[in-house]
Amino acid sequence: MFDIAKIREDFHALHQLVYKKPLVYLDNAATTQKPKVVIDTLLEYYNKQNSNIHRGVHYLSQQATVAYENARITVQEFINAEHSHEIIFTRGTTESINLVASSFAKKFLNKGNEIIISGMEHHSNIVPWQLVCEEKQAFLKVIPFSENGELIFEEYKKLLNEKTKLVAVTHVSNALGTINPVKKIIEEAHKHNIPVLIDGAQALPHIKIDVQELDCDFYCFSGHKMYAPMGVGVLYGKEKIMEELPPYQGGGEMIKNVTFEKTTYNELPFKFEAGTPNVGDGLGLAAAIKYIDALGLENIHAHESALLQYATKKLLDIEEVRIIGTAKEKTGVISFLVGNIHPSDMGTILDKLGIAVRSGHHCAQPIMDRYGIPGTVRASFALYNTKEEIGVLIEGIKKAKKMLE
Repeated sequence: MFDIAKIREDFHALHQLVYKKPLVYLDNAATTQKPKVVIDTLLEYYNKQNSNIHRGVHYLSQQATVAYENARITVQEFINAEHSHEIIFTRGTTESINLVASSFAKKFLNKGNEIIISGMEHHSNIVPWQLVCEEKQAFLKVIPFSENGELIFEEYKKLLNEKTKLVAVTHVSNALGTINPVKKIIEEAHKHNIPVLIDGAQALPHIKIDVQELDCDFYCFSGHKMYAPMGVGVLYGKEKIMEELPPYQGGGEMIKNVTFEKTTYNELPFKFEAGTPNVGDGLGLAAAIKYIDALGLENIHAHESALLQYATKKLLDIEEVRIIGTAKEKTGVISFLVGNIHPSDMGTILDKLGIAVRSGHHCAQPIMDRYGIPGTVRASFALYNTKEEIGVLIEGIKKAKKMLE
């Protein structure tokens, strides 16, 4: 049922030459390529429906408004949120986290309070909390992780106390591929009545998410990592806590009434969606979700898991290869080093061979510091990748190794 050849026909970007070599695209943890249906959705909107939404009484505005709010329902159903108004459209995971950090700190964070994150966070889930902690004279506490790239749960439990106001952790590490036990993390925090934010940017394209089953208070993700356009993402927030938070930005749409004396704010979700929304990309996100649903996340996960196992075995057959992050539960991400070769040098040679990988610290410098390395080469897989492409990667690594040693 999972016809990889047919799937690849949907992604025009995959069928091109790079330096006269067929493109092998293995940088999906950074951003995924877009299927034809997503690009066609954007063209359809800008060719036929382009209009500002919610406030217009004319035909185009009404058509665009219905399409945009239907996209919100598509997201709601995809992650099984209880209400569509718990879905806040943002520019992506980074803005979603910043929204929570800013609004939550205004309402709930005081001097001497603590926020807990993990040692394997992307910078997007570190810096916003540092900023609000500095402003409020609060403290950031960090859950350590083991050599194989797994959070040390007992150490996490020790960090929780009456000063803890929020826990914010990644569902899947972008640099290690580790799938964290977020349900256990949430359950433990909730024993202390502490809300939890989950950074789901690297999880949602690969594993089925049910926010009600997880019982998380916030869940954030980006469209561009799940075959949707760049510049659109989602913050899911439980209705109760979102109604308590003050607005993140001011402007049109997020208001009910404005006078020079006082402004009253709009209801959810509009309270957190100031200004003209990114309508076209919101529709593109809904199209990407429907594309994923049609293939089945279970099928996608099985395919990517097979690629991960195959690539791991083939990589370890190469002398001096060291894989960084060997957790038992992983998604399709392999970070590795080859001997003393600098990851940027390896990435540059692979690029000349038409192989797109990521090299560097992957916006996760604390992880690299934990291992005492400057960075890694990262190959990350998506639903359209093949074992043949992994074979090209392996041969490319061998060739680069000979050139650089």
